[in-house]
Amino acid sequence: MKVKSLERKYFGTDGIRGRANAFPMSVEIAMKVGQAAGHIFAEKTKHARPTVVIGKDTRVSGYMVESALQAGFTSVGFFTLLVGPMPTPAVSFLTRSLRADLGVMISASHNEFMDNGIKLFGPDGFKLPDSVEHDIEALMDGSSDKTIALADAARIGKAVRIEDAVGRYIESCKMAVASDFRLDGMRIVVDCANGAAYKIAPKILWELGAQVIRIGVEPDGYNINRNCGALHTDGLKKAVLTHGADIGIALDGDADRLILCDELGNIIDGDQIMATVGSYMNAKGLLKGQGVVATQMSNMGLEKYLESEGMHLVRTKVGDRYVMEGMLEGGYNFGGEASGHMIVLDHATTGDGLLAALKFLEVMRAESTRASVLGHRFKPFPQKLENVTLPSRELANEVIENGSVQDVIQAVERGLEGNGRVLIRKSGTEPLVRVMVEAADEAVVESAVAQISDAMKGHIESLS
Repeated sequence: MKVKSLERKYFGTDGIRGRANAFPMSVEIAMKVGQAAGHIFAEKTKHARPTVVIGKDTRVSGYMVESALQAGFTSVGFFTLLVGPMPTPAVSFLTRSLRADLGVMISASHNEFMDNGIKLFGPDGFKLPDSVEHDIEALMDGSSDKTIALADAARIGKAVRIEDAVGRYIESCKMAVASDFRLDGMRIVVDCANGAAYKIAPKILWELGAQVIRIGVEPDGYNINRNCGALHTDGLKKAVLTHGADIGIALDGDADRLILCDELGNIIDGDQIMATVGSYMNAKGLLKGQGVVATQMSNMGLEKYLESEGMHLVRTKVGDRYVMEGMLEGGYNFGGEASGHMIVLDHATTGDGLLAALKFLEVMRAESTRASVLGHRFKPFPQKLENVTLPSRELANEVIENGSVQDVIQAVERGLEGNGRVLIRKSGTEPLVRVMVEAADEAVVESAVAQISDAMKGHIESLS
């Protein structure tokens, strides 16, 4: 199964991402992004003073990238509003709240500190569509029919630090749950991945009345996502069991992803969260279209469960931006990814891990039910994902489309006889091809993944 998309030089599936201080995350490129994006959005604005909100996570290279972006934006006449360490969804919210023309989040999400990235939001708080990112790239490379217009000395922008950004975002999260919603008597472990939500997440849970056990809240610029957070949950499980907590919450470095842990130490992934919150919203008449939007990576068990409850699953390409596009196109208001990105469109314009956690807690409170009951609504089909490493990202199409590799993929698909799925996709940010197989029989899954991966590795070796 192949999905064609516009090839881009800098932007991947979630903005620009790469090793800090190297292509494409160099200071020079960051400054060009500021200049090019600023030029394009300055032409669109009706404001006398074009404005951009810039937030970041806690990785050490954020200072460098922030300064480069600030230089780029101010050089084309933008005022830059700096909010410091802040979750990605908070930057999206603040862009709308502050009536800015553009929002920028400096983060490599779940990656470790060596990497960094740039995510752009429009004035509506939504991530930019592919077409606009393409226009930005063309302007950066000089392949556009336009040129960047630098501001004259009298119109050079200024930088202002916004001191009350944390409070603004916390209040927006509270407004997304019932006015009488409280967490009194609950003991909650929250793992902030030493990332952007290290202050905000514990604070909002405490303000709502919970007893909060905090881990992953000591960022030093280098320990973001290191053995903690949504991708490394062993510490969360241990803390939940040690403290007898009712639930554990794990966010990633920029807090747009959520993974939960029930009181017994079992992980609750994005698919199970969607099943729980989606069912609750549907029962309350709040789920638009009686549908949940998810990606090709979501388990068939979720699809079957939703069907059994009178709902349906809409699948999109991998990436929360494509989930959002599917929601907007179909008129849906809830969706996400198995990896933990959750979008509650009635309250947010991008994935928001903290907001999704509050929604799950709202169901726990409303139904007076333990997380171990709520968080395991269906039995997942056996599924395996293997990453095949490439010498470079540019070889992804060559490996996927190779005739011998395609023969193996097609043979596997025929063998599943409609009782499973094969998904092959290239990473948008790393030199990887992701091989996923799902079927009712675990042995079949293991064998199928091995066959496809071995075929790809064999072709890669022949290229060297």
